[in-house]
Amino acid sequence: MTAAPDPDALSRQIVVRYRDPGHVRFALPAELCSLAAANVIETALRRQDGVYRVTIHAAERKLSVFYDEHVCDLHAVARRLFAALGELATGDDTANMAARDDRATAASPAKTRRAGGSLNIEARARRALRRVMQEMSRHPQLRGVQERVQPMLESALTEQAIINFLNDLLAFYLIRVHWDLITQRWLREPLKFRYAWLTIFYLVFLLVRYRKTGTGK
Repeated sequence: MTAAPDPDALSRQIVVRYRDPGHVRFALPAELCSLAAANVIETALRRQDGVYRVTIHAAERKLSVFYDEHVCDLHAVARRLFAALGELATGDDTANMAARDDRATAASPAKTRRAGGSLNIEARARRALRRVMQEMSRHPQLRGVQERVQPMLESALTEQAIINFLNDLLAFYLIRVHWDLITQRWLREPLKFRYAWLTIFYLVFLLVRYRKTGTGK
């Protein structure tokens, strides 16, 4: 049986090639680009809270990791990566390790869905806000505006706030599309169009109940 790779030797060969808020790209040694090793590394990194995308480009020997800086940081990603090196083995042992990690990930589907779905949207919105704030910080005359605006924008970019905004946008769109019908027909003959009014009342009820549920959380 081939000796297991030395984690310390492998860690010294990993180099940060690119770094951006919420994104880091590593250059990997050839030993970490095999299918078995890549499976172990990807599975380990996906278990890190805040990491929502992990891609290994074996041909280019690159590892790309996207994460939410409000949940974890680059140091946490690096620690998880180096910890995965210690789990690496050869042959059947590596396959068993990858299978075990896959089962552990499957045991928490809610966390996986959150990392890949809503958290992705919120993280992208926050990265866009961070870029805007960085541009504003380059202009001294805008620093006062930045200090007042940034807290409000950050609170508006939470997952709940984004969903509420989209719901309101949909409601206004439906009102705009049906405005002529509402003012010219439904209001003049409410009994004749009672089913349309029942639909409106029901949709408003659902929207209000959703808002109360979200506030309660």
